[in-house]
Amino acid sequence: MDAQLTLWNLLPLLVLLFAFYFFFFRRSNMAENSSKSIYDFTVKDIRGNDVSLSEYSGKVLLVVNVASQCGLTQTNYKELNELYEKHKNSGFEILAFPCNQFRSQEPGTSEEIQNVVCTRFKAEFPIFEKVEVNGKNADPLYKFLKDQKGGIFGDGIKWNFTKFLVNKEGKVVERYAPTTSPLKIEKDITKLLQS
Repeated sequence: MDAQLTLWNLLPLLVLLFAFYFFFFRRSNMAENSSKSIYDFTVKDIRGNDVSLSEYSGKVLLVVNVASQCGLTQTNYKELNELYEKHKNSGFEILAFPCNQFRSQEPGTSEEIQNVVCTRFKAEFPIFEKVEVNGKNADPLYKFLKDQKGGIFGDGIKWNFTKFLVNKEGKVVERYAPTTSPLKIEKDITKLLQS
């Protein structure tokens, strides 16, 4: 009976110690992530070449997961092209990451994706290798982006054309829903370009 009482009395203390450890471990992990910037990552371009995102240091970036066969494709590419053409000479870049996780709407090979994006949609901004944005195989860049700016209903990317706006210091400052028109983001982009 005394042994049960002692164990029972220790249980709240053990729970408290576990909570304390979890809180501080998670907090230090979050602090480590928040000190990182997008420039700490290396990704592969559409041809499979390594690209250090530090190449974009000092620029305002819009990072977008794209798909060629989505209902949002036509308008998003049209407006992304408009934004890029208007602001590319002012220190603005769009980084497009094809993703096939949403109803298999980006099924092609790298060559097929590049052909569609450059020929059909006339995109001139950088296109990178196809990535996963959710799940255990999510690209480290996307894990970072989601950690920096979670979504309304959880951190996971909900659909094609989720957009992350990154300032000149490589910090994620805003996240936009797939249905947010790229042109509606222009005021935020302009503000960052002028800062």
